[in-house]
Amino acid sequence: MRPVWSWFSLCGRALIIFVALHSTSFAEDSLERLRSHIEAAIPPSQGVVGVSIKHMESGIAMAVHGDEPFPMASTFKLPLLVELYAKEKEGLFEWDDLVEISPKDQHLGSSGLTALYDPPGVFLSIRNLANLMMIASDNSAADICLSKVGGPAKVTAGMRKLGIHGIRIDRSCQELILDYGGRDTARLKHLARDDLQEFIRNNPRPETEEARFAEDDRLAADPADSATPDAMVALLERIWQGRAVDPAASDAMMKTLIRCRTGANRIRGLLPPSTDVAHKTGTLGGVVNDVGVIALPDNAGHVAIAVMSKRTRAPREQVERVIADIARYAYDYFTFTAE
Repeated sequence: MRPVWSWFSLCGRALIIFVALHSTSFAEDSLERLRSHIEAAIPPSQGVVGVSIKHMESGIAMAVHGDEPFPMASTFKLPLLVELYAKEKEGLFEWDDLVEISPKDQHLGSSGLTALYDPPGVFLSIRNLANLMMIASDNSAADICLSKVGGPAKVTAGMRKLGIHGIRIDRSCQELILDYGGRDTARLKHLARDDLQEFIRNNPRPETEEARFAEDDRLAADPADSATPDAMVALLERIWQGRAVDPAASDAMMKTLIRCRTGANRIRGLLPPSTDVAHKTGTLGGVVNDVGVIALPDNAGHVAIAVMSKRTRAPREQVERVIADIARYAYDYFTFTAE
């Protein structure tokens, strides 16, 4: 006859196994419900949307088209920022080094830097250029920073050193915008901003919806300057963990990302106003992106999220609402279920 203690021991073990299996099943089912909510949120974009999400404390992750490449637009400034910190640590420059801004340094898609410029000119530190690039998404500042690290190939190589293979940088902002518009990039990219804008005014491209959709399709099919949502989340995770360059650099990058002023209706759009979101947006035609880290309330942890799109036909405001909906689903799920 089996001893009584042995019988209860077997029952206890069976109960533990049952609870463990039930908990695992519940977690998998609830994560699938999150996926279904996210997939249901995508169609109003009228395009292709990729999503990657990871709760960094628990390691719970999910993705929709997470390994598919998407045009980065200005989210490329995030890997560029990482490379800036890497090159500063190598001694290539110092943050307080001053850079003289010439008329030819003012590129398409700039606002903050151009507003500061008044003859005879202006000097800015590399730190301030990096801030303009990330906080206001200034393209002129980004292209100057890109030249400081040695060009696009250096940024791509920096990503490979971090073990990230789903991000590639090939062009400056100036080149990317000119290519998107079907311009003669090689001939025009060195023009001063005012001269370039005058050329564009005198040589307008068709502004029909059909023409824009054709440009969007070309951009989406171009492998240059692209990233997968999974790769963006991997980069965000390395920054958050202090493994991008070093802990001090990673901490400084997170503080800069929290100051981002663009994309108020994207990841931040439906979150409680007090939520800390360290993020970077990107927009070009049918590309509407936002990637960042959400701090959850009540010590529930942090969520890295990348929502990237291409070939979207809906108005930009509608695509932004898709991003906001997805971010809110992730926020709610990990606030109440992640352990």
